Amino acid sequence: MTSPSLAAHPRVDQWITFEPDGTVVVHGGKVEIGQRISTALAAIAAAELHAPAHRVRVAPVVTGASPDEGMTSGSNSIEHCGEAVRLAAATARRTLIALAAARLGTDAAGLELADGLVRERSGNRSASVRELVPDGRLAVDVDTAHEDAPAALDGAAFAALRARRAESLATGAERFLHDRRVDGMLHARVVRPPHANARLLSVDAAAAGDGVHLVREGGFLAVAAPDEHAAVRAAARVAAAARWDPGEGLDAGDVFQRLRDNPRESLPVVDGTPTDDPVPPPLPAPDDAVATLDACYERPYQMHGALGPSAALARLAHGTLEVWTHSQGVYPLRASLAEALRLPVERVRVEHAPGAGCYGHNGADDAALDAALVARALPGRMVLLTFSREDEHAWEPYGSAMAVRMRASVDRAGRIRGWSHESFSDTHLARPRPGAGGAGPARLLASRWLPDPPPPFVPAPARGTHTGIHRNADPLYALPEKRIVKHLVRGLPHRTSALRTLGGFANVFAIECFMDELAHAAGVDPLALRLAHLSDPRATAVLERAAGGLGERRDGRGRGLGFARYKNRQAWVAVAVTLRVDDAAKVRLERAVIAADAGRVVDADGLAAQLEGGFLQAASWTLHEEVRHDAHGVLSRDWDGYPVLRFDEVPDIEVAIAERPGEPPLGVGEAACGPAGAAIANAVFDATGLRVRRLPLTPDALRRAALG
Repeated sequence: MTSPSLAAHPRVDQWITFEPDGTVVVHGGKVEIGQRISTALAAIAAAELHAPAHRVRVAPVVTGASPDEGMTSGSNSIEHCGEAVRLAAATARRTLIALAAARLGTDAAGLELADGLVRERSGNRSASVRELVPDGRLAVDVDTAHEDAPAALDGAAFAALRARRAESLATGAERFLHDRRVDGMLHARVVRPPHANARLLSVDAAAAGDGVHLVREGGFLAVAAPDEHAAVRAAARVAAAARWDPGEGLDAGDVFQRLRDNPRESLPVVDGTPTDDPVPPPLPAPDDAVATLDACYERPYQMHGALGPSAALARLAHGTLEVWTHSQGVYPLRASLAEALRLPVERVRVEHAPGAGCYGHNGADDAALDAALVARALPGRMVLLTFSREDEHAWEPYGSAMAVRMRASVDRAGRIRGWSHESFSDTHLARPRPGAGGAGPARLLASRWLPDPPPPFVPAPARGTHTGIHRNADPLYALPEKRIVKHLVRGLPHRTSALRTLGGFANVFAIECFMDELAHAAGVDPLALRLAHLSDPRATAVLERAAGGLGERRDGRGRGLGFARYKNRQAWVAVAVTLRVDDAAKVRLERAVIAADAGRVVDADGLAAQLEGGFLQAASWTLHEEVRHDAHGVLSRDWDGYPVLRFDEVPDIEVAIAERPGEPPLGVGEAACGPAGAAIANAVFDATGLRVRRLPLTPDALRRAALG
């Protein structure tokens, strides 16, 4: 497997450089957002270059200096960046040995590289990396044809790298973007309208107060002050003094009715890819059907809910804009900022800084434009703009509400027939990427209130394989007849974009709950029905491992199962859950088993953490999370209005990872979410007999289901 990132960045020195003291510097284009990619990249480089962990450093991702790998998304970091770093480091090792052989006048076969020195195995002559490459850069192409197996990863090196990161977090030495302080820096806050359709009528500039800068561009309002608390107080005063035209307010109708009734673009999906063919009619039930079911599964708007609100640091000086951000895509953001501010792209520098990670498109990119607008109004000043909790909850791009309509039959031979799957949703792909008609700036929040705003962003249906609405809509099961349709629905009330898994969570949730329903309707064991429709031994292995890990059935407990292969080409994951539902109709998770096959494992602890984190986020979506709004605005503006999974709700979790050292590594960061949600819903049915198809599975939802 060759990383696609190497096509645009083919040279070794675009990925690996060397400092005079022998430190290996890794330059990746994927950013650290808590998934430990920096640890994995350092370990990969250390293994290939035979370098101790303390001599490996991962450089920040900076436009103009780092490889452009687009977004850190889709569980692609190891497959793309990790593989590029591995091949670059392996090429560097072979090149350094060849250079040393020429310098020492000896055969390369008798030399080895270790800790910055190329030395003879059976002699005492050596050459340092600094001697061989004085400027620290190997301007040679990465060798993608060499067939050496990946170097074995050093467990001690991994432990040292993890400890270094953990120590900085535990001691508070880690410097997050929000913690940056620079002499003369200003703190800024944005003054928001009541909702997205409101427009500014007037504001009393005197309300900002003495020593506070009021920034107004059209309907964009912000304040900046030398003291953070002064900025917060000034923002409250300006908000009270501002007058807004609410227009018609937000559409407060039933969003699931809107998903069914609003105008939409519909495309059939074949082998995971949309086509322009006519949408086929539903498949008829076979004559020998023993059960035919129709079901609709619904997911509300949900938010990223980053524990730390978004922030950005910006300065405009001498015609150049510098931005520090926790965005997951510094290059696309740079292009969008340049277009929004009418600057040449080469006059914009964007650097990633640790901040509030979220596995998706939260408020980080919006904060970057907000900070840049304030910095443009106050040239030469460094501006740290931070969102409030209310800003983050009420204004981030949400994960779209979805409805998934299913129909299928089971025949007398126990085979599933007439499979139909239709997904209804708004876009999941609204990250700020440049495009025709100002599409990049239009995807940034503040642009809609500027004096000359770009046209509103109107997304086109995503055409890629297993992306957007139709991600994982094509099941991995062997089904002779499949009808899969995606519907991009227009005119919905909220701005939406990428939330972890995109449409994959709702699609897998629907497929795996429907498999459970089909099994019960046909009188078949749910695990047996799945296994009967799978021929892939790696799929059956994770299913059997997860199901077998729950142990003996306990009275009063429900058990559920969910399975998928993320995007039908990345990691296989099965999740089994045991839970109970108490007398107050609250779901109590007790045990979860996550079985995964992610090919060659680079960082086993990191992989397990990703699987556990994916399970917990999906459990929170499934049991708690729902954005609520009325005509006057978003109501879910804090953790009381938008509850999430709490520590006392976390079950015992076992993670079982298949050993596949000879296989390519596969993305796993988003693979557990869909199976986890389905496993929980299936276990609730097993415990109560209640099939609740609309999330979240709150006590109120279960009580309503019990009352019919």
